[in-house]
Amino acid sequence: MKNKVENDIQSALKAHKGYSQVFQQDKLTFGFIAPIAGYPNGPIPNMNIFEKVVRQADESGVDVIWLRDVPFLDPSFGDAGQVYDPMVYGGLLAGMTKRIAIGTAGIVLPLRDPVIVTKQAATLDQLSGGRFILGLSSGDRSSEYPAFGSNYDNRAERYREATGIIKKLTEESFPSFNTEFYGQFNGSIDLIPKPLGHHIPTIAIGRAGQSLEWIGENMDGWIWHGEPARHVALRRKHWNEATNGIDKPYGYAHFFDLSENPEEALSFGPNYIGGGRKALIDFWAQQQQAGLSHAVLNPKPTLRPADEMIQEFGEYIIPQFR
Repeated sequence: MKNKVENDIQSALKAHKGYSQVFQQDKLTFGFIAPIAGYPNGPIPNMNIFEKVVRQADESGVDVIWLRDVPFLDPSFGDAGQVYDPMVYGGLLAGMTKRIAIGTAGIVLPLRDPVIVTKQAATLDQLSGGRFILGLSSGDRSSEYPAFGSNYDNRAERYREATGIIKKLTEESFPSFNTEFYGQFNGSIDLIPKPLGHHIPTIAIGRAGQSLEWIGENMDGWIWHGEPARHVALRRKHWNEATNGIDKPYGYAHFFDLSENPEEALSFGPNYIGGGRKALIDFWAQQQQAGLSHAVLNPKPTLRPADEMIQEFGEYIIPQFR
Protein backbone atom coordinates (compact mmCIF):
# COMPACT_ATOMS: atom_id res chain seq x y z
CA MET A 1 0.00 0.00 0.00
CA LYS A 2 2.82 2.37 0.90
CA ASN A 3 4.56 1.69 -2.42
CA LYS A 4 1.34 2.39 -4.33
CA VAL A 5 0.87 5.72 -2.53
CA GLU A 6 4.46 6.71 -3.28
CA ASN A 7 4.08 5.70 -6.93
CA ASP A 8 0.90 7.76 -7.20
CA ILE A 9 2.71 10.78 -5.72
CA GLN A 10 5.64 10.42 -8.11
CA SER A 11 3.24 10.18 -11.05
CA ALA A 12 1.43 13.32 -9.88
CA LEU A 13 4.73 15.20 -9.54
CA LYS A 14 5.84 14.23 -13.05
CA ALA A 15 2.53 15.54 -14.38
CA HIS A 16 2.69 18.76 -12.35
CA LYS A 17 3.68 21.63 -14.63
CA GLY A 18 5.60 23.67 -12.06
CA TYR A 19 7.37 20.85 -10.23
CA SER A 20 8.44 19.05 -13.41
CA GLN A 21 9.81 22.32 -14.82
CA VAL A 22 11.81 23.25 -11.72
CA PHE A 23 13.04 19.77 -10.80
CA GLN A 24 14.38 17.80 -13.76
CA GLN A 25 16.50 14.68 -13.43
CA ASP A 26 20.22 15.37 -13.92
CA LYS A 27 19.57 19.01 -14.85
CA LEU A 28 20.24 22.19 -12.92
CA THR A 29 17.53 24.85 -12.92
CA PHE A 30 17.46 28.38 -11.50
CA GLY A 31 15.00 30.36 -9.42
CA PHE A 32 15.11 33.83 -7.94
CA ILE A 33 13.98 35.07 -4.56
CA ALA A 34 11.49 37.92 -4.82
CA PRO A 35 11.74 40.80 -5.48
CA ILE A 36 14.50 39.71 -7.94
CA ALA A 37 16.31 42.99 -7.38
CA GLY A 38 19.05 44.48 -5.28
CA TYR A 39 18.41 46.53 -2.15
CA PRO A 40 21.74 46.33 -0.30
CA ASN A 41 21.34 49.50 1.73
CA GLY A 42 18.10 48.81 3.57
CA PRO A 43 15.58 46.16 4.61
CA ILE A 44 12.67 47.18 2.35
CA PRO A 45 12.91 46.85 -1.45
CA ASN A 46 11.37 49.09 -4.07
CA MET A 47 8.32 47.07 -5.11
CA ASN A 48 7.30 49.43 -7.92
CA ILE A 49 9.46 47.60 -10.48
CA PHE A 50 8.70 44.09 -9.26
CA GLU A 51 5.92 43.18 -11.69
CA LYS A 52 7.97 44.34 -14.67
CA VAL A 53 10.95 42.26 -13.50
CA VAL A 54 8.77 39.20 -12.95
CA ARG A 55 7.46 39.42 -16.52
CA GLN A 56 11.04 39.70 -17.75
CA ALA A 57 12.08 36.66 -15.69
CA ASP A 58 9.12 34.74 -17.11
CA GLU A 59 10.22 35.54 -20.65
CA SER A 60 13.94 34.98 -19.97
CA GLY A 61 13.61 31.34 -18.94
CA VAL A 62 13.92 31.64 -15.17
CA ASP A 63 12.20 28.53 -13.86
CA VAL A 64 10.59 29.78 -10.65
CA ILE A 65 10.11 32.84 -8.50
CA TRP A 66 10.28 32.17 -4.76
CA LEU A 67 8.18 34.23 -2.32
CA ARG A 68 9.12 34.48 1.35
CA ASP A 69 6.81 34.58 4.34
CA VAL A 70 7.86 37.65 6.38
CA PRO A 71 4.87 39.09 8.28
CA PHE A 72 6.84 41.67 10.29
CA LEU A 73 9.83 43.93 9.86
CA ASP A 74 12.42 42.82 12.40
CA PRO A 75 15.31 45.34 12.17
CA SER A 76 17.74 42.78 13.60
CA PHE A 77 17.28 40.67 10.44
CA GLY A 78 17.51 43.60 8.03
CA ASP A 79 15.31 42.10 5.32
CA ALA A 80 11.55 42.38 4.79
CA GLY A 81 11.42 40.03 1.82
CA GLN A 82 9.00 41.05 -0.90
CA VAL A 83 6.86 42.88 1.71
CA TYR A 84 3.53 41.49 0.45
CA ASP A 85 1.95 38.28 1.71
CA PRO A 86 3.25 35.37 -0.43
CA MET A 87 -0.10 33.65 -0.97
CA VAL A 88 -1.92 36.84 -1.95
CA TYR A 89 0.91 38.06 -4.14
CA GLY A 90 1.34 34.62 -5.65
CA GLY A 91 -2.21 34.89 -7.01
CA LEU A 92 -1.38 38.17 -8.74
CA LEU A 93 1.79 36.72 -10.24
CA ALA A 94 -0.07 33.66 -11.48
CA GLY A 95 -2.40 35.92 -13.44
CA MET A 96 0.34 38.02 -15.05
CA THR A 97 2.81 35.27 -16.07
CA LYS A 98 2.67 32.37 -18.52
CA ARG A 99 5.29 29.74 -17.74
CA ILE A 100 7.33 30.58 -14.64
CA ALA A 101 6.54 28.50 -11.56
CA ILE A 102 5.53 30.26 -8.33
CA GLY A 103 6.90 28.89 -5.10
CA THR A 104 7.05 29.81 -1.43
CA ALA A 105 10.40 29.75 0.36
CA GLY A 106 8.94 29.15 2.69
CA ILE A 107 5.61 29.47 4.42
CA VAL A 108 6.31 29.55 8.17
CA LEU A 109 3.98 26.67 8.87
CA PRO A 110 3.86 26.80 12.71
CA LEU A 111 2.60 30.39 12.50
CA ARG A 112 -0.25 29.60 10.10
CA ASP A 113 -3.36 27.48 10.25
CA PRO A 114 -2.61 24.43 8.06
CA VAL A 115 -6.22 24.21 6.83
CA ILE A 116 -6.07 27.77 5.49
CA VAL A 117 -2.61 27.12 4.01
CA THR A 118 -4.03 24.08 2.23
CA LYS A 119 -6.98 26.07 0.87
CA GLN A 120 -4.68 28.83 -0.36
CA ALA A 121 -2.18 26.43 -1.90
CA ALA A 122 -4.82 24.40 -3.73
CA THR A 123 -6.42 27.60 -4.99
CA LEU A 124 -3.08 28.91 -6.27
CA ASP A 125 -2.32 25.58 -7.91
CA GLN A 126 -5.64 25.67 -9.75
CA LEU A 127 -5.45 29.34 -10.76
CA SER A 128 -1.86 29.03 -12.00
CA GLY A 129 -2.57 25.94 -14.08
CA GLY A 130 -0.39 23.72 -11.89
CA ARG A 131 2.56 26.08 -11.48
CA PHE A 132 2.51 26.39 -7.68
CA ILE A 133 5.10 24.77 -5.38
CA LEU A 134 4.57 24.88 -1.61
CA GLY A 135 7.85 25.43 0.21
CA LEU A 136 7.47 25.07 3.97
CA SER A 137 9.71 26.23 6.81
CA SER A 138 9.52 26.54 10.59
CA GLY A 139 10.84 30.10 10.59
CA ASP A 140 14.03 31.53 12.04
CA ARG A 141 12.66 34.76 13.52
CA SER A 142 11.76 33.93 17.09
CA SER A 143 10.53 37.50 17.63
CA GLU A 144 7.45 36.74 15.52
CA TYR A 145 6.15 33.90 17.67
CA PRO A 146 4.90 35.96 20.65
CA ALA A 147 2.92 38.21 18.28
CA PHE A 148 1.02 35.16 17.06
CA GLY A 149 0.64 33.71 20.55
CA SER A 150 2.50 30.71 19.18
CA ASN A 151 4.79 28.34 21.05
CA TYR A 152 8.33 28.58 19.67
CA ASP A 153 9.57 25.49 21.51
CA ASN A 154 7.20 22.98 19.90
CA ARG A 155 7.32 24.40 16.37
CA ALA A 156 9.06 21.28 15.03
CA GLU A 157 6.29 19.01 16.29
CA ARG A 158 3.58 21.29 14.91
CA TYR A 159 5.40 21.47 11.57
CA ARG A 160 5.29 17.68 11.26
CA GLU A 161 1.62 17.48 12.13
CA ALA A 162 0.66 20.39 9.87
CA THR A 163 2.34 18.84 6.83
CA GLY A 164 0.34 15.68 7.48
CA ILE A 165 -2.88 17.71 7.56
CA ILE A 166 -2.02 19.31 4.21
CA LYS A 167 -1.51 15.88 2.67
CA LYS A 168 -4.73 14.42 4.03
CA LEU A 169 -6.86 17.38 2.97
CA THR A 170 -5.49 17.39 -0.58
CA GLU A 171 -5.14 13.67 -1.22
CA GLU A 172 -8.27 12.33 0.52
CA SER A 173 -11.97 13.12 0.23
CA PHE A 174 -13.97 13.69 3.42
CA PRO A 175 -11.05 12.59 5.62
CA SER A 176 -11.52 11.46 9.20
CA PHE A 177 -8.67 11.97 11.66
CA ASN A 178 -7.68 13.71 14.88
CA THR A 179 -4.74 16.00 15.55
CA GLU A 180 -2.79 17.00 18.65
CA PHE A 181 -2.23 20.68 17.93
CA TYR A 182 -4.94 21.54 15.44
CA GLY A 183 -8.51 20.42 14.72
CA GLN A 184 -10.55 17.24 14.43
CA PHE A 185 -12.05 15.91 11.21
CA ASN A 186 -15.00 13.50 11.36
CA GLY A 187 -15.45 12.77 7.66
CA SER A 188 -18.48 15.04 7.21
CA ILE A 189 -16.71 17.90 5.37
CA ASP A 190 -14.29 18.05 2.46
CA LEU A 191 -11.84 20.81 1.57
CA ILE A 192 -12.21 22.24 -1.93
CA PRO A 193 -10.72 22.91 -4.38
CA LYS A 194 -8.30 20.04 -4.60
CA PRO A 195 -4.98 20.80 -6.27
CA LEU A 196 -4.42 19.51 -9.79
CA GLY A 197 -3.52 15.85 -9.47
CA HIS A 198 -4.72 15.81 -5.82
CA HIS A 199 -1.17 16.49 -4.65
CA ILE A 200 0.56 19.75 -3.76
CA PRO A 201 4.33 19.58 -4.33
CA THR A 202 5.81 20.27 -0.89
CA ILE A 203 9.46 21.27 -0.44
CA ALA A 204 11.30 21.53 2.86
CA ILE A 205 13.02 24.91 3.11
CA GLY A 206 15.86 24.37 5.54
CA ARG A 207 15.58 21.60 8.09
CA ALA A 208 12.57 22.93 10.07
CA GLY A 209 13.86 21.11 13.13
CA GLN A 210 13.45 17.72 11.42
CA SER A 211 15.77 14.81 10.80
CA LEU A 212 16.89 14.39 7.21
CA GLU A 213 15.22 10.96 7.25
CA TRP A 214 11.85 12.53 8.08
CA ILE A 215 12.24 15.13 5.33
CA GLY A 216 13.27 12.44 2.85
CA GLU A 217 10.21 10.34 3.64
CA ASN A 218 7.59 13.09 3.86
CA MET A 219 8.61 15.90 1.50
CA ASP A 220 9.01 16.10 -2.28
CA GLY A 221 12.37 17.86 -2.15
CA TRP A 222 14.80 19.76 0.04
CA ILE A 223 16.32 23.23 -0.32
CA TRP A 224 19.06 24.12 2.13
CA HIS A 225 21.29 27.17 2.56
CA GLY A 226 24.70 28.24 3.81
CA GLU A 227 28.25 27.22 3.00
CA PRO A 228 27.79 23.48 3.84
CA ALA A 229 24.97 23.35 1.27
CA ARG A 230 27.54 23.89 -1.51
CA HIS A 231 29.24 20.57 -0.70
CA VAL A 232 26.77 18.95 -3.06
CA ALA A 233 28.32 15.48 -3.43
CA LEU A 234 28.25 14.91 0.33
CA ARG A 235 24.80 16.46 0.75
CA ARG A 236 23.52 14.33 -2.13
CA LYS A 237 24.91 11.17 -0.57
CA HIS A 238 23.14 11.86 2.73
CA TRP A 239 19.95 12.97 0.95
CA ASN A 240 19.81 9.88 -1.26
CA GLU A 241 20.16 7.70 1.83
CA ALA A 242 17.34 9.63 3.53
CA THR A 243 14.97 9.19 0.57
CA ASN A 244 15.43 5.41 0.49
CA GLY A 245 16.47 5.38 -3.15
CA ILE A 246 13.65 7.59 -4.44
CA ASP A 247 15.11 10.32 -6.63
CA LYS A 248 14.06 13.56 -4.95
CA PRO A 249 15.58 16.95 -5.75
CA TYR A 250 18.16 18.78 -3.66
CA GLY A 251 18.75 22.51 -4.02
CA TYR A 252 20.32 25.38 -2.15
CA ALA A 253 19.64 29.08 -1.61
CA HIS A 254 22.23 31.89 -1.53
CA PHE A 255 22.58 35.62 -1.74
CA PHE A 256 23.84 36.36 -5.22
CA ASP A 257 25.55 39.00 -7.31
CA LEU A 258 26.26 38.80 -11.05
CA SER A 259 29.25 40.98 -11.88
CA GLU A 260 29.19 43.33 -14.85
CA ASN A 261 32.59 41.88 -15.76
CA PRO A 262 32.02 38.45 -17.35
CA GLU A 263 35.64 37.49 -16.56
CA GLU A 264 35.47 38.20 -12.82
CA ALA A 265 36.47 35.31 -10.56
CA LEU A 266 34.09 33.69 -8.10
CA SER A 267 33.72 35.00 -4.59
CA PHE A 268 32.05 33.16 -1.74
CA GLY A 269 30.68 33.97 1.68
CA PRO A 270 28.88 31.84 4.27
CA ASN A 271 25.61 32.36 2.38
CA TYR A 272 26.82 34.16 -0.76
CA ILE A 273 27.91 33.43 -4.33
CA GLY A 274 29.12 36.11 -6.73
CA GLY A 275 31.24 36.57 -9.82
CA GLY A 276 31.23 36.93 -13.58
CA ARG A 277 29.08 34.76 -15.77
CA LYS A 278 31.92 32.61 -17.14
CA ALA A 279 33.12 31.51 -13.70
CA LEU A 280 29.54 30.98 -12.52
CA ILE A 281 28.75 28.78 -15.51
CA ASP A 282 31.82 26.63 -14.83
CA PHE A 283 31.02 26.41 -11.12
CA TRP A 284 27.39 25.47 -11.62
CA ALA A 285 28.32 22.90 -14.27
CA GLN A 286 30.42 21.19 -11.60
CA GLN A 287 27.59 21.49 -9.07
CA GLN A 288 25.16 19.99 -11.57
CA GLN A 289 27.54 17.09 -12.13
CA ALA A 290 27.66 16.56 -8.36
CA GLY A 291 23.86 16.33 -8.22
CA LEU A 292 22.54 19.84 -7.57
CA SER A 293 18.96 20.07 -8.82
CA HIS A 294 18.10 23.72 -8.25
CA ALA A 295 19.83 26.98 -7.30
CA VAL A 296 17.75 29.61 -5.49
CA LEU A 297 19.36 33.04 -5.90
CA ASN A 298 18.66 36.14 -3.85
CA PRO A 299 20.15 39.25 -5.54
CA LYS A 300 19.62 41.55 -2.54
CA PRO A 301 23.36 42.48 -2.39
CA THR A 302 23.61 43.62 -6.02
CA LEU A 303 23.89 47.22 -7.16
CA ARG A 304 23.07 46.33 -10.77
CA PRO A 305 19.68 47.26 -12.23
CA ALA A 306 17.35 44.28 -12.02
CA ASP A 307 16.44 44.25 -15.72
CA GLU A 308 20.11 44.29 -16.74
CA MET A 309 20.96 41.40 -14.43
CA ILE A 310 18.02 39.26 -15.58
CA GLN A 311 18.77 39.99 -19.23
CA GLU A 312 22.36 38.75 -18.89
CA PHE A 313 21.36 35.74 -16.80
CA GLY A 314 18.70 34.69 -19.30
CA GLU A 315 20.86 35.27 -22.37
CA TYR A 316 24.13 33.69 -21.25
CA ILE A 317 23.73 31.46 -18.19
CA ILE A 318 20.37 29.67 -18.49
CA PRO A 319 21.01 28.34 -22.05
CA GLN A 320 24.13 26.53 -20.81
CA PHE A 321 21.93 24.28 -18.65
CA ARG A 322 19.13 23.49 -21.06
